[in-house]
Amino acid sequence: MKPTLWYTLFIISKIGAFNKAIIISTANLAKKLGVSQQTASRHLIELENIGFISREPSFQGVKVKITNEGVEELRKVYLMLKPIFEKPLREMILHGKVFSGFGDGSYYMGMEEYKCQFVEKLGFDPYPGTLNLKLEPLGTILKKELKSHPSIIIEGFKKHGRTFSRVNCYHVIINDLVNGALIMINRTHYDESVLELIAPINLRNNLDLNDGSVVKVKVLLLNS
Repeated sequence: MKPTLWYTLFIISKIGAFNKAIIISTANLAKKLGVSQQTASRHLIELENIGFISREPSFQGVKVKITNEGVEELRKVYLMLKPIFEKPLREMILHGKVFSGFGDGSYYMGMEEYKCQFVEKLGFDPYPGTLNLKLEPLGTILKKELKSHPSIIIEGFKKHGRTFSRVNCYHVIINDLVNGALIMINRTHYDESVLELIAPINLRNNLDLNDGSVVKVKVLLLNS
């Protein structure tokens, strides 16, 4: 994307279109951008054409809202700038609510090809199963940010004609009590709002968790 378009997207987000539709005047937008009104209008059209905003004419001006694709574009630039201005994070705190998953975690955790790597790289033999947490919107954003940090990689493999995907892992402390790992499977049924945790013990039983229980997850970040 052209830098001038990115800057227009940034200004639109600053004046309120990040999470809701707002009505803006192209004259006012032009003044904020330091360009002509015609150029400001053209920027809005180009941003709409590449899918970063939705745009609808109105009597007061133009109704504009940044789309999910536009938010992701802003987030990419934020993540690139963040290490320059901030000290490196040592940990990240996430909260989520327990829910019952599809039940296939125990199958995968029991596979020797995965288990051997977990023991070698994570330092524990995981209980056969995962604890599934549903994140709030902010937690989902943090999880996406987490992907930009180094992870412990459990390599994929082929078995009986099937391909089993690679797993990215992060050491965690669950409810300030249990050391375990957050796993991100390259191919999963779940969307970005779900965390999958493993540990050497049955987390549900040992932490007295039920569906709906809120769990704190402290992610211990690796140095870049």
